[in-house]
Amino acid sequence: MSILQKLVLASGSPRRIELLQQAGLEPDRVLPADVDETPLRAEHPRSLAKRLSQEKAEKALASLNTETDYAPGFVLAADTVVAVGRRILPKAETIDDAANCLGLLSGRSHRVYSGVCLITPGGKVRQRLVETRVRFKRLPREELEAYVASGEWRGKAGGYAIQGLAGSFVVKLVGSYTNVVGLPLYETVALLAGEGFKVHTSWTSARS
Repeated sequence: MSILQKLVLASGSPRRIELLQQAGLEPDRVLPADVDETPLRAEHPRSLAKRLSQEKAEKALASLNTETDYAPGFVLAADTVVAVGRRILPKAETIDDAANCLGLLSGRSHRVYSGVCLITPGGKVRQRLVETRVRFKRLPREELEAYVASGEWRGKAGGYAIQGLAGSFVVKLVGSYTNVVGLPLYETVALLAGEGFKVHTSWTSARS
């Protein structure tokens, strides 16, 4: 007899949902967990990504535990941080945010860190941290202004979306592409599989 497994995604990000679907994983529930994303004093970008992913997973689990009909499942959360050196770039919410981020990234390398946190039905906390190095071409003023005018940057860490127009800015990428989009698939699937989640079940059922 197979045990019904539930997957709860502690994020409302359409990109993360799409990436999970790309791997054949459909969350049974999407439960955004809003936390204060302000870095601690002198906090390293790597530490911030790990801390926030765990806080999101724990907050979602706490919310689920208040529901009388909640059955234990796998709670998955992630947080992505863009940094130049130790400088953490914001999630761009204004035109000035976007222009400042892109101006800083123009013609230089930066790093994208994603913390992935999984809380199992038994309460175990498992984490992975993934790092990708990205180098942008030098952005002419008119190109930078055109990208800012597109609005694609809104709500994106570092002020850009690599899966969109900004993909044309990338000169070199070392590491996981899906990490830069918002969820490193290899590490996420490996994390789930390592804890007993049947990640490949939908692959065979998807055949027509």
